[in-house]
Amino acid sequence: MARKPNILFIMTDQQRADHVGFMGNSVVQTPHLDGLAASGCVFENAWVSNPVCMPNRATILTGRMPTAHGVIFNDRSLDWYANTFVRQLRADGYRTALLGKSHLQHGMSRNAVVDFRGEGAVLSSEPAGWDQYEDFERYADGLPEDPNDFYGFEKIALSIDHGARVTGHHLHWALERGARREDLLTPHDHTAPGDKRSEEWWQIYEAPYEEQFHSTRFVTERTQQFIQECSEQDEPWMALCSYPDPHHPVCPPGPWFDRHNPDDMPLPGSRHDSLEHAPAHLRIFQGVHPANQRDWVAPCGYGNDRLLSQAIAATYGMIEMVDDGVGQILAQLEGLGVRDNTIIVFTSDHGDMMGDHGLFLKGFMHYRGTLQVPLVIDAPGLPALRTQGLSSSIDIAPTLLELCSLAGYDGIQGNSLAPMLSDGSARVRDHVLIEDDVATITAKLTPIPAKTRTVITEQYRYTRNSKGEEQLMDLLADPDEMQDLTAVKHPDRAAMMEVLADALIAADDAGRGAPTQGGHVAGLT
Repeated sequence: MARKPNILFIMTDQQRADHVGFMGNSVVQTPHLDGLAASGCVFENAWVSNPVCMPNRATILTGRMPTAHGVIFNDRSLDWYANTFVRQLRADGYRTALLGKSHLQHGMSRNAVVDFRGEGAVLSSEPAGWDQYEDFERYADGLPEDPNDFYGFEKIALSIDHGARVTGHHLHWALERGARREDLLTPHDHTAPGDKRSEEWWQIYEAPYEEQFHSTRFVTERTQQFIQECSEQDEPWMALCSYPDPHHPVCPPGPWFDRHNPDDMPLPGSRHDSLEHAPAHLRIFQGVHPANQRDWVAPCGYGNDRLLSQAIAATYGMIEMVDDGVGQILAQLEGLGVRDNTIIVFTSDHGDMMGDHGLFLKGFMHYRGTLQVPLVIDAPGLPALRTQGLSSSIDIAPTLLELCSLAGYDGIQGNSLAPMLSDGSARVRDHVLIEDDVATITAKLTPIPAKTRTVITEQYRYTRNSKGEEQLMDLLADPDEMQDLTAVKHPDRAAMMEVLADALIAADDAGRGAPTQGGHVAGLT
């Protein structure tokens, strides 16, 4: 009987598709990720289902669009009883663990969104405290009891926050190793301790502790520990190795902070885009200096060239530290003799504008910078290749289930990428749909459109929002997305509107609440 393949799922947070060597970046050094890409299938045309953290992470786990699984914005948690590909693996005998960043629950986003005070549309029937496992206060004074099933994960070791702030299981791991609490539990503002802070933006600085305490080291070590335990017991495993970096604040520890000279960083030519024909909220974002952004996560402009070059240099340091951790895990797989029986996935939850079109960070900015992500799938026995075929975050769950010879479940909307893993000319979709919503209260109080929808084909990007604003970009002829073809009444606009209409019809969910044969998952509380 053939052994079940292990799964190592490596995910970063807010990493652009072009911020790895294997996608053409000659400045950032990612030798281990490049080596993984050289042995697997590189999806050069991979896109998110939503350019915001929580919605797309929930989509990756469920194989369902945000409007289907319900996490349309960073202000609500994934339903406690949502089905996931991880639950299917666990029911089939896999050991499952989430090591690092989860962000399937609203915990760390509470102070970054507009609150709605009142009764919800649906009254909760979940167990008390179900959506508080990612509240940082839960871990402030000690390690509480973890659930025996967290969306299919039997084990969680959470690194909840970003930048140099340390919370969750990560906090106690660092304290046990000699870190100082005052260097870890820090505010997300200009008073946070740190060295070499940028004069342009408080979110660029060197972490105030040794690199051994950083989230990248925590995620790497806990992933290796889980793999070691499962290998010693000869059990199949699935590890979500989820790094919080390179999400801002941009503050890697030494020596990773100084690996690149800001003066040597190439800057995007599109940063001077006037956005003349762009949706109005993008021009507003462009005029907001990062120092004046709302809270610490709100989209804004890039500030100036000095700020942007410093941010890129420090971001590359964060990515290179992650790459070093990935290299350690890959070496462990080789040493344990399980590399040839392990499916390895690498991707990110979304990108970052990083100065493109004069914009910074992510969310509600439907350009390549936030929408396109790196994606590699290296499966045992399959050839190394690269494909230009379209893929989406929503496709990862059904792909892994097929590779593990497991059936899907009602409501999966993604397509398995398995045919593309052995044939670079194969195609499993002719478009990708991207959703982007904000809560009603947020849309009322900010310039952000309540709803934005984008469809990507191998040639075009067409975007339309609830204010009636639209963009059409030829991604082949104009990869930097500088010419909006709706401004010149392009003849293919009508065809792309049809693609969008068909995509919206296909994405209309019929899975929630449908009758099942029981729907019970072992271990669910």
